[in-house]
Amino acid sequence: MKVLRILIGPILLIGGFFLGTAWKNQDMDKEESNETEQALTEKEREEASTKSLVSSHEETVLDFSLSRDEKAVIKLFEKGAPSTVYINTSTFRRDYWTRNISEIPRGSGTGFVWDKDGHIITNYHVIQGADRAQVTLADQTTWDAKLVGYEAGKDLAVLKIETPAKQLRPIPVGGSENLKVGQFVFAIGNPFGLDQTLTTGVISALGREIESVSGLPIRDVIQTDAAINPGNSGGPLLNSAGQLIGVNTAIYSPSGSNAGIGFSIPVDVVKWVVPQLIKYGKFSRPQLGVELASKNLIRRFGIDIEGALVLNVYKGSAAEKAGVSPTVRNRRGEIELGDIIVGINGDEIKSQNDLLLTLEKYKPGDKVTLRIFRSGQGMILPLVLDGEQD
Repeated sequence: MKVLRILIGPILLIGGFFLGTAWKNQDMDKEESNETEQALTEKEREEASTKSLVSSHEETVLDFSLSRDEKAVIKLFEKGAPSTVYINTSTFRRDYWTRNISEIPRGSGTGFVWDKDGHIITNYHVIQGADRAQVTLADQTTWDAKLVGYEAGKDLAVLKIETPAKQLRPIPVGGSENLKVGQFVFAIGNPFGLDQTLTTGVISALGREIESVSGLPIRDVIQTDAAINPGNSGGPLLNSAGQLIGVNTAIYSPSGSNAGIGFSIPVDVVKWVVPQLIKYGKFSRPQLGVELASKNLIRRFGIDIEGALVLNVYKGSAAEKAGVSPTVRNRRGEIELGDIIVGINGDEIKSQNDLLLTLEKYKPGDKVTLRIFRSGQGMILPLVLDGEQD
């Protein structure tokens, strides 16, 4: 028993030593583990902080690199570009010797989607003389187009493509009656064949007059300093809301490139002409039923007048029914001048062009009052306008 007690003492001492060592090692392992976890946590925090700083910096760059106005213009372009199309035209030519027919590129221009039926609006001079026209949409698909109708006097034409409606994005249509000089405008087009190009500017003037392909004047045209170069013709002119306010039609430049003056047909004219072109294939003007004397003929007569001289009155026309008198040669061979039209309702008529443009305010069947001079005396003739004859 005494020996057992002597042995238990050293055993407990040794066991305590090892137990303490193990405890200490466990504590050290825990400390090391805690230190490792702490180090990892600090590293993760640093990485998270770095990511946060980078993200914050990127957001800051995105927020402050673009102004509110720039973002608005970008949004406007992104909305307007899908409605703008590229038009390529060509002509067919037969070889004199081989009699083979070849297709010759003629030119290019711009247009825009009018409706989901596939109607495309452009300038008449873009497709004038072409035998074939192709339309390339914003998604880069190309479609053969047929000519629906045109009005040379307004430099407008309507094409039609057969494509799924889901591929078409009609342009939002605004108005041109309340435009102001100085307001911002945006032109989308394909200058020099470079598709989907945006140029910006302001309205420089209103109420301008330019000459159309047919020689008739186009009145109330919008003048802008937005760059309109060859290839932009037929493209949309937009206001800051992204609405169509005009069709870019011409530039005034000796070199043919943009020189700071461009012109656009006001959208109110487009809204008036295009539905008729789609429905009838032509623009129907009301008619008086008269033939007017040209400027050269008036000079030959040696007369100086302000008004439209009636040269001939067509049989059965509105003018004949109203009693309008034509220019005739009497028995002695002398020229007896016909009626000179100087007014329609409240509008003054000083030339043949004045008469044609004033008639555009009316529809066939409208009642108007002609103010005329006959043998030096003023007269008033009531008249019901005819429709345009084929």
